[in-house]
Amino acid sequence: MKKNIFILLCLLCGLPLSIFAQQTVQLTVEVGNQWKTDKTDAPVVIRLNEVNPGFRVRSAVVMNGNEEIASQLDDLDGDLKADELAFVINVPAQSKKVLTVALSSEKTGKTYPARVFAEMLVRDAKKQKHAPAQSITVPGTTNFYNMVQHHGPAFESELVGYRIYFNQKQTVDPYGKFNKGLEIEESQFYPTKAQLERGFGDDVLMVGNSCGIGTLKGWDGAKATHIEPVAFRTERILAYGPIRTVTEVEVKGWEYQGKELNMTNRYILYAGHRDLLVETFFDEPLTDEVFCTGVQNIMGNETLSHSDHHGLVGSWGRHWPVTDTVKYAKETVGIATYIPQKYVRKEVKDKDNFLYTVSAPGCKHFHYYTMFTSRKETFGYPTPETWFAYMQEWKEELEHPVTVKIKP
Repeated sequence: MKKNIFILLCLLCGLPLSIFAQQTVQLTVEVGNQWKTDKTDAPVVIRLNEVNPGFRVRSAVVMNGNEEIASQLDDLDGDLKADELAFVINVPAQSKKVLTVALSSEKTGKTYPARVFAEMLVRDAKKQKHAPAQSITVPGTTNFYNMVQHHGPAFESELVGYRIYFNQKQTVDPYGKFNKGLEIEESQFYPTKAQLERGFGDDVLMVGNSCGIGTLKGWDGAKATHIEPVAFRTERILAYGPIRTVTEVEVKGWEYQGKELNMTNRYILYAGHRDLLVETFFDEPLTDEVFCTGVQNIMGNETLSHSDHHGLVGSWGRHWPVTDTVKYAKETVGIATYIPQKYVRKEVKDKDNFLYTVSAPGCKHFHYYTMFTSRKETFGYPTPETWFAYMQEWKEELEHPVTVKIKP
């Protein structure tokens, strides 16, 4: 009714009806796999400013012939306008798929089955209540670790779960599963006895002061250091699914190596993936700053480790995931981190970690990847040999991403 009234007013005032019309644009997107192996759930990202639709995009439909591909629009800068369209797709080896993408100015109520999940909850311990939060900022001196459920934002795919500590450690900590599926909304990272009996997974690693699963750390020349002191620390969730989660940790005023840095670490987890893409952003180009990342030395000298000495490092070990060694059994975990060679400076280690030092002079951004497996998985890698072999395959796959060509 309201729309009809607006149209009538338009006619009376001589205004063009096009101002009320839905705006659309259709793109042809060619996704190619030039690698020797099939791609499963290969991530595809279309940056909207690069295709310049000429209007605010509020919905999108991705079609592979007559098959609709689940997708999501993400606002990554907080202005409530979509910046990227993301989806995953299977592409056989040495082949390509030609997709049709329709972008529209109108909202749609369409939903897709969730293949990922993310949440951050502020908690009232006395009243046992939780309130969802999208972004939380605290002074660097504030200990917020115990004020947020599961100690920071948590997110998962069907294969694995993660959380990021809301403190100076900023550690990436893993949640291992027996079976594929989404669990964290119900288990809250700490399943009950009844949930465990139903086959739920749980926390599988005590990260301590280590880099855990590929956490970026400072480097003092001899060991990894935490992200402190800082003026302000923010943790936020930018995307909740159904195809990927995007989580950020931002620090302002990090006093590091004689500088004052503003740094954001962005963690992206796609449906069907166990690995995280970690992107690190700075508001000014780096000079000679050196950081580090890698994998935890899970249990000291008994940990097995593997490195190709060119950015790939992994470990395998067995330890208790929490201090309660009566209720909880030892867990066996494999970890891997891969850093593109152009950012690698030196292979190093300390008592808690196997590491590479990282730098990017003149750049405001660098990235790397990290992942883990739990031996309890019915779908994973049960031995260090199979894990270390998969690490090498993973690196090769990352070095051969799908190609994306867009035609208006």
